[in-house]
Amino acid sequence: MKEYKVETLIYYSKLTTDKNHIAKDSKRDIQKKLDEYAKEGYKLASTDSTSFGLAVYIYLYFEKDV
Repeated sequence: MKEYKVETLIYYSKLTTDKNHIAKDSKRDIQKKLDEYAKEGYKLASTDSTSFGLAVYIYLYFEKDV
């Protein structure tokens, strides 16, 4: 049997000349979540993302055997 968890990260677009600011910010936060869940025995099963207005939503789907 498997146990699943979903983590949602939200980033808002800012006025800046750096068009990659969301990618840079999210990379650090995603790695932190991967490390956090790996310590609990979870592995990343899937990802998804969507944008709505000025926000980008990143979904991380984790699973582990129980």
